[in-house]
Amino acid sequence: MQTTVDSVAEAIDLALPFELSLVVPIFNEEESVGPLVDRICSAMVNFTARWELILVDDGSTDATLANARQHLDRDGLNLKIVALQRNFGQTAAMQAGIDTATGRLIATMDGDLQNDPKDIPAMVRELERRELDLLVGWRKNRQDGLLLRKIPSWCANYLIGRITGVKLHDYGCSLKIYRASIIKQVKLMGEMHRFIPAWVAGVVPSSRIGEMVVTHHAREHGQSKYGISRTFRVILDLLSVMFFMRYKARPGHFFGSLGLGLGGIAALILIYLFFDKFIMGNDIGSRPMLMVGIVFLLSSVQLITTGILSEMIARTYYRDDASPNYIVRQILDGNENA
Repeated sequence: MQTTVDSVAEAIDLALPFELSLVVPIFNEEESVGPLVDRICSAMVNFTARWELILVDDGSTDATLANARQHLDRDGLNLKIVALQRNFGQTAAMQAGIDTATGRLIATMDGDLQNDPKDIPAMVRELERRELDLLVGWRKNRQDGLLLRKIPSWCANYLIGRITGVKLHDYGCSLKIYRASIIKQVKLMGEMHRFIPAWVAGVVPSSRIGEMVVTHHAREHGQSKYGISRTFRVILDLLSVMFFMRYKARPGHFFGSLGLGLGGIAALILIYLFFDKFIMGNDIGSRPMLMVGIVFLLSSVQLITTGILSEMIARTYYRDDASPNYIVRQILDGNENA
């Protein structure tokens, strides 16, 4: 009788939807993945709603995947492992986990034990209390090197805030809580994981994006596999974010504005030279200004036509492209083994 009651209770529990999906991209973290799962389970022990853990193995070449598989049959843990076919990068791994998640809320964090999962329940409560769509962790007391990590991060956060208009102290913190209905509208591409708040701001008002101070630990094992390695890469990514935020639906305006600007300068130069040649009677054939005017005029025509072509591409390719930017080899679901 007790077995029947337990079976019915288990079936009912499996039928209930998840309140929270915790997504963790991992890459060559064989020493960290075991303690990571232990800490997550310990941190979520008093979380009363149903939750699931999704580990995304980003093509690890060590024992990370094997070590993660050992937790598939763990009691009380709803674990899924998404094994990517090769290393696609943190952004693609995070997108794979978000696509797999079924929870009403989605949390993301790093797999290197620097983020503390104990902050997650408090962040969920804070997101609901403030009625936010995205709550970003702020590593106020960041346990990283000053010269190579903190200073570049401060500069990047300042630039991103100024350009995107979303003012946050710590764009690079992976510990975030989203409403699934919002983050699933955002397609992450390239290496844009550090600009997720900016992408979300394209879907919801920036007033629905907040931040909260979280705990940050020093790395215990190995070296960082993800993160900002070179400042120029952040600047290039930031320029891409600025372009997509402002001109994604109208790229012709971007190229057209540049083309019209150069065309205006070319027109002024050529009008001046026309006046100088036919009114003042001066020779202009050997003057550098004539060549500059002609080059500016040709560049203007090229930019305007590029803008027209980009509008055609934006209205066809991007509208119909629904292919993901990753390839899943297999998905291991702990519930299927129960």
